[in-house]
Amino acid sequence: MPFDALKPKVTTILAHDKESIGQRLTEICELLQTTMGYYDWVGFYFANHKEKTLHLKAFAGEPTDHTVIPFGKGICGQVAETNSNFVVADVKAQNNYIACSMYVKAEIVVPLFKDGKNVGQIDIDSHTEDPFSEEDERFLEWVNQQVAEIL
Repeated sequence: MPFDALKPKVTTILAHDKESIGQRLTEICELLQTTMGYYDWVGFYFANHKEKTLHLKAFAGEPTDHTVIPFGKGICGQVAETNSNFVVADVKAQNNYIACSMYVKAEIVVPLFKDGKNVGQIDIDSHTEDPFSEEDERFLEWVNQQVAEIL
């Protein structure tokens, strides 16, 4: 499904204000994970700046042991420090990669900003080598902008 067709679905999910934020985020994860063939795991991590850790709030895909990630550790931890998108075409080429599954071949992490502050991120793992494009980045930035509005 093209990203333009997903945008109204994301908007509709986020508008369900009778549901908790966590439930809406889980629904976004499930939508992306089931719709995009190369999005094998989708999750939202949120920052605890005092402890310098990221905490998994919502996800779709295989359960992970990585529910808390220190800033600087792995791709997610690096994004927490750099405030920049991180696209990894081949996770085996990264020496600071945290392996979540032996099937993961690529990862994209896009920071989520609220009032100019990096408060979290969307993290996507793929079992396909080098699947992510600039179009994925722009779409995920848009998703995070929409999510920031309900935080």
